[in-house]
Amino acid sequence: MLPEDVGLPTSGRRRVPGLRREEVALLAGMSTDYSMRIEQGRERGPSPQVVEALVKALDLDEEAAEHLRRLARPTGRPARRTRHVERADPHLRRLLERWDDLPAFVLGRSLHILAGSHLADALHKDFVLRGNLAHMVFLDPGARRFHRRWDRTADMVVAELRRATGVDPDGPRLKEVVGELSVKSPDFRALWARHHVHGKTGGAKLLHHTDVGDLDLRYESFTVNRAPGQQLVIHQADPGSRSHDALKLLGTLSAAPLQPGRPSVPAPSPSRSSGGRDAHEE
Repeated sequence: MLPEDVGLPTSGRRRVPGLRREEVALLAGMSTDYSMRIEQGRERGPSPQVVEALVKALDLDEEAAEHLRRLARPTGRPARRTRHVERADPHLRRLLERWDDLPAFVLGRSLHILAGSHLADALHKDFVLRGNLAHMVFLDPGARRFHRRWDRTADMVVAELRRATGVDPDGPRLKEVVGELSVKSPDFRALWARHHVHGKTGGAKLLHHTDVGDLDLRYESFTVNRAPGQQLVIHQADPGSRSHDALKLLGTLSAAPLQPGRPSVPAPSPSRSSGGRDAHEE
């Protein structure tokens, strides 16, 4: 948000874009000193009225607003936490094992991949780091080749991790993932500093696989009721599109090695339409 967006005058040179601390305080109807104490964590219990004033002043969307409300809620003394290994529900694992025609996988709160279908494994074949989605995006050397819109994917991954920290701020695995990426990836550090908050819902994924070429897919994300914080993510292609044929080919190529004398499967024709959708990746 810029000063002119909220009717504030601009003067002098600004080192960073966006509103200054004193401008946010003015819009929220509080003193600059009080807003600074909130920002620095020295004010532990802002009232709901103060929180809603900040939501309005910063023009937060509902997801970011709820993240701020969670952070502002008073909490008791942190309970001593034991390390808990997050696992996918066995019934969900069996479902994924039978899911032959779609890339689908279960994500934990810290974006660890807890289970996946055979086609999901085949889709991620080129990655060296395959245990955690955030590691794959920021630390794997093949990420920028695989994600044709890497910048959008990276932003979404960081926003999802930021949202997760508001839900489970003391989660040890989540702290480990954020800490490791902060040390090893300058790109992650820059995006993390923006404080964007967003959860996975659905959108387009523009990918490239070494075996079958470009893939224009649509993903949908569903919460797992048996395990709060886990998500089932499913990718699919438009029926009749080149990407649909490419997914079928990928499943065939990864099913079993060709036997001697067995004919190979032809690659999908590049002349096939991608379904006419103008993919907008989220």
